[in-house]
Amino acid sequence: MDQRSLSKLEQQTIALAGVTQCARLVDQISKTGSFPLDFLESSIHSLFEFEPEKTDEIYGGVAGVKLGLQNLSSILANHQPGEASDVVRYVFGILHLERKFSSNPSMMALIHSRLQHAKFRSEHFAGHVNEVCHSVSGIYQDTLSTLKFRIKVSGSPEHLQNPQNADIIRALLLAGVRSAHLWRQLGGRRWTLLFQRKQILKHALSLSRELGVV
Repeated sequence: MDQRSLSKLEQQTIALAGVTQCARLVDQISKTGSFPLDFLESSIHSLFEFEPEKTDEIYGGVAGVKLGLQNLSSILANHQPGEASDVVRYVFGILHLERKFSSNPSMMALIHSRLQHAKFRSEHFAGHVNEVCHSVSGIYQDTLSTLKFRIKVSGSPEHLQNPQNADIIRALLLAGVRSAHLWRQLGGRRWTLLFQRKQILKHALSLSRELGVV
């Protein structure tokens, strides 16, 4: 999809879908211990796209946030509100955490530098998923987890206490903050979700349909 064909709100919708996808994956891993590798890869891959020419390139194309578009549409349309409560909480937690992150230039520079060092492994993600997420998890622990605000993840103790799952969850939270930062760079604000809810839902559904999702 050509960037010029995307409106500013469509680009914001893609970035917000990136946040939602990370939130959905965190919820799934914490409760079931499982995850779809292709969407996990797209979300983690976004951390290593430092100078993309197009918004969707960050996720390897719009299809990379298909899961996020589906869940964003469902949330905005108020489908299954109870089941999505934790996902919604993670989305707003990530947006809040990004505000803390963006107001700390030294932390931003440190994360950027460490992600550049971890980029090589990300290029071989499929065979090194645990190694890549372990590296990114360490970055999250040394930076964002030191802030006063913490995102409390709910789920099964069995899955949450698994070191590999914990690494993936932290890596996804960092990827979510990256998408939230992109969303804000594109002009997204919390009030946007309130006053442009219908337009965002329209774009999320439209982008999904173009992918053959709904």
